Amino acid sequence: MLTFGRALTINRVMEKTITITITDIGSVLMRKSEKARRLSLSVLGNGEIRVAVPLRESFRRAEAFVREKANWVAWQREKIKLLRRRHEELRAAGRYPSRDEAKALLRDRLLRLALEHGFNVGVVSVRNQRTRWGSCSARNNISLNEKLARLPYRLIDYVLLHELVHTRTKGHGADFWRDLDAYVGDSKGLRRELRQYRLEFLS
Repeated sequence: MLTFGRALTINRVMEKTITITITDIGSVLMRKSEKARRLSLSVLGNGEIRVAVPLRESFRRAEAFVREKANWVAWQREKIKLLRRRHEELRAAGRYPSRDEAKALLRDRLLRLALEHGFNVGVVSVRNQRTRWGSCSARNNISLNEKLARLPYRLIDYVLLHELVHTRTKGHGADFWRDLDAYVGDSKGLRRELRQYRLEFLS
């Protein structure tokens, strides 16, 4: 990995990953990617900044891109601070059940909702997943993230009903959201609220 400052010229054109330091922004990791179709900037939960760089783009252009997005980066970091505080509130409120408690709570609530609304469910599993709150397979097997049990109850029910509706309506087309609204009322609002919680903070 090559680390350089503002004034350093890049000579190794074949370098795939570099780290630079930009004043008022900090350390930025840039990685060339065959999958990237455009410059893509992300701020991780730990505040780290990463840029996916298409092969045809230069690192100099990527640096300029980050500088153009300085206000957005600052806003994302403030947002992350707020999210961390929200997660700390969950911990302070005692919403951190054990793994066994989480599994029992989620399975019981899912099956109660399925019975109440007439959903047919396959196998139900509860695991510690990294990227999803839940999923529903083509065979209507539902997998839930054990960390879901730490969220407010209205969001737990939103995710459970989201997956239950998938047993009838696959995909996320307009018909799916219409069907989900019939059970949760305001799916868009609940989805926005769910985005205020991040799995990476629920360690």
